[in-house]
This record gives sequence, C-alpha cells and structure tokens, in this order.
Amino acid sequence: MNLSQIVTGLKVKYIKRMGMLNITPAERIENKILFMRGQKVMLDRDLAELYGVPTKRLNEQVRRNIKRFPDDFMFQLTRMETEYLASEGYLGEALRSQIVTLNEEIAKDKGKTANLKSQFATSSWGGRRKLPYVFTEQGVAMLSSVLKSERAVEMNIIIMRAFVKIRNLIY
Repeated sequence: MNLSQIVTGLKVKYIKRMGMLNITPAERIENKILFMRGQKVMLDRDLAELYGVPTKRLNEQVRRNIKRFPDDFMFQLTRMETEYLASEGYLGEALRSQIVTLNEEIAKDKGKTANLKSQFATSSWGGRRKLPYVFTEQGVAMLSSVLKSERAVEMNIIIMRAFVKIRNLIY
C-alpha cells in the first residue's frame, strides 16, 4: 500500500465519521436553510462560509448597501432566537458579550461618576459579539449583487436552487 492510498483511506474514514460521505454540496446547503418567523432563511455565518468570506465582511457589505436589504430580505435575530439556535447546535458558540452594571455605592466610594449605570463588556477571546442576521431567499439573491466575487456568483446559484427545491417539497 502506498502513501496516497493510506491518505485516501484516512480521508474516507474521516468523511464517514463526520457523516458527510453521501451528502452533496446542494444537500449540505439545504441543511443550512432554517424556518424562522414563518420564512425560510439562512444564517449570515453559513452564507459567509459558503461565499468564502468572513462573516464580518459579509455584514459589512450589507451595511454599506442597506437600502438593498429591506426587512423582508434580511432581519436580525433576537437574543432569545439566538440562544435557541445555540441550544439546538446551529450556532457554534453563544454571544460573547455581557452587560456589566456599575454599583453606585462602590462608585461613590472610589470617587467615580455614579451616573454610569451600565456598559457592555466584550470578551477578548473572540467569538460572535452581535446578534446574527438571517437572509430570506430574496436577501440571498441580493447578496450576489454586493459580493462581487466569482465564487459568490457560483454559490448563489446553488443556494437559490436549494431554496427552490425546498419550496417544491413543501407544496
């Protein structure tokens, strides 16, 4: 047995163990489509991964072109929705921010201003700090106009076909 056969065998074992052997790219995309607030949507994180860009950059392009994304194309999840998705395993990690409240009595003792009631503190360990956005089928279509890479165009076609397939299964 040569080295390439060993490596190929290891790859197949890994793929089998991860449950990805018989899943086509289209099926993996279909598995990322969620049903929220009565609509089929995809998480910004999943779309960024498919397009090959960081989530931060995807959302940055959306903010720069916000007029192209009305509420029926994209919306931000609530904290409760985000926590539910995290508990169901759809999100890799919970939000990394927390609210810190200033104790007024301690502040007065230390000579600090007591009118500061709270602040947001963020972990320096990385992770998501903002509530995620989700994109409807129309929002995904609009993303291809703001992400102008070749990969984004190719992936957008596959994603749109996955939405259509799911729509056909439902009706």
